[in-house]
Amino acid sequence: MKQEENRGSLSRAHVTVFATACGITVANIYYAQPLAQTIGHALAMPNTLSGLVVTVTQIGYAAGLILLVSLADLVENRRLVIAALLADALALVAMAVAPVISLFFLAVFAVGFFSAAAQILVPFAAHLVPEARRGRVVGNVMGGLLLGIMLSRPLSSLLSGWFGWQAVFWLSALLMAGLALLLRFRLPTRQPRHDSHYLAILGSLWHLFRTTPLLRRRALWQGLLFAAFNMFWTATPMVLSGPRFNLSPHGIALFLLAGAAGALAAPIAGRLADKGLSQPTTGVAMLMVALAFAATFAAWTLHSITIFVVAAIVLDAGVQTHQVLSLRAIYNLPAEARGRLNGLFMTSVFLCGSGGALLAGALFSHEGWPGVAVAGCIVSTLALVSFAAVKTLGHVKEA
Repeated sequence: MKQEENRGSLSRAHVTVFATACGITVANIYYAQPLAQTIGHALAMPNTLSGLVVTVTQIGYAAGLILLVSLADLVENRRLVIAALLADALALVAMAVAPVISLFFLAVFAVGFFSAAAQILVPFAAHLVPEARRGRVVGNVMGGLLLGIMLSRPLSSLLSGWFGWQAVFWLSALLMAGLALLLRFRLPTRQPRHDSHYLAILGSLWHLFRTTPLLRRRALWQGLLFAAFNMFWTATPMVLSGPRFNLSPHGIALFLLAGAAGALAAPIAGRLADKGLSQPTTGVAMLMVALAFAATFAAWTLHSITIFVVAAIVLDAGVQTHQVLSLRAIYNLPAEARGRLNGLFMTSVFLCGSGGALLAGALFSHEGWPGVAVAGCIVSTLALVSFAAVKTLGHVKEA
């Protein structure tokens, strides 16, 4: 049986490398969101196809969470990450130069697929530290990942305005290639303890999900919170650009940047988890999300952009706090299944988030922001009620 490298202690510099790599990589699935219409016009796409730019990227990412991330339990992790990043760089170049729509969408799918490498890096970092420091390290790495998500959309809007939409993907391709070179020299090796084969790894996914109650409940709770998160950020640009707030694209970009402050909660959550405070912090995180949506009613009524900014920060902090707590708990399960457990968790969360985004669009078109806010309160409260019920029944046994 193959042996894994012994756990060591990651330096602050190594943690920074992991966090930066996660943020830069995951940003690839969000660059196209504010550019979909611009890209559609440039490639002479019908309006019905331009909206698929974001959808196909997300489908690719969801596929990568299962098919690529699961390989982290079989293949040496550093080599797997570097190969995925180089493939991502090639796919990004293909997006920028694709001469026909069919090749463009194939490249879009590949970008989403290989960007799932970010979800190989998070459990990789967790493996390299002892349990007592695992929450802190996961929190720091997830903070970098969240910053990548939150900064990607305003960055792509600005770059596209200055240099054209292709420049966004050329620059990202260069970043991916440079990142692969950096990780070649900065990451340690990690060989999983598996002498199985890929099909057996995939075949074990349902069994893992069915027999791991901690994974199921954490995926449910985070899925509900991430659905609320996507509802908020899908509808917010529409309400901010509307007559009630009338923000310019530049103003909306600044709002997005302000919301990124919620990433600061991730390292704090990790430290609280390491101190054995996961359970109370879980409830607080869920309550933060519900209260943030409630606060937006006041922002809507009073025409207050300040309250909206505060609500965005609180909401992001709540969602990211719960995600760090969840990952820390999941990474304390058997290490030989960590890649698959992470893939199953993130796939479940991502699918719920996609449903939240779709729901937000429909609600906003019919009920405006109040409809979105009510739905967000309900969804986050459902997570809190489920957590309270499970805790009351005594089924929560986590560090």
